Amino acid sequence: MQPPSIKLLTQELLDEIAASSRRSPRQRQNYNFHDDLSEKVQRFVNVLQPGTYVRPHQHLRPPGVKGFEFFAVIQGEVGIVILNENGQILRSLRVSAAGPTRAVELPEGTIHTLVALTQDTVILEFKEGPYDGAADKDFLAGFPAEGTAAARELVLIWEAEFNT
Repeated sequence: MQPPSIKLLTQELLDEIAASSRRSPRQRQNYNFHDDLSEKVQRFVNVLQPGTYVRPHQHLRPPGVKGFEFFAVIQGEVGIVILNENGQILRSLRVSAAGPTRAVELPEGTIHTLVALTQDTVILEFKEGPYDGAADKDFLAGFPAEGTAAARELVLIWEAEFNT
């Protein structure tokens, strides 16, 4: 029986994921460290580029699974915008690899979006699994789909939250 392989998070890997995110129409790319979506601990890197639109959402998990989301910024800087159920901004958090706040854990049911504030922003994320793509996110009603002009306008508004 072979032991599990050791996985490394290297700058070379981050550079590859960042290059992929820059080529992606979504302007972001993730890389999973977990081998299977059914694993109890989901752990992955998400690389975001300025202009990416993350539709506001919350995580609601089945009983016995905690819906927290833990973000640690290991390169660059991201804005996390917390919204209420009407889409109004409640709080804006600047999280940076070099700043005073480097990580944040959001509890289940926290409606949020992300704004990449620098090129090649890298977030290391942890969530409790298993992952079910069809039920992982509960999108906030009334917000546009990705790839629309309205979505691009929202990104500009949210970016302005961090330019003051």
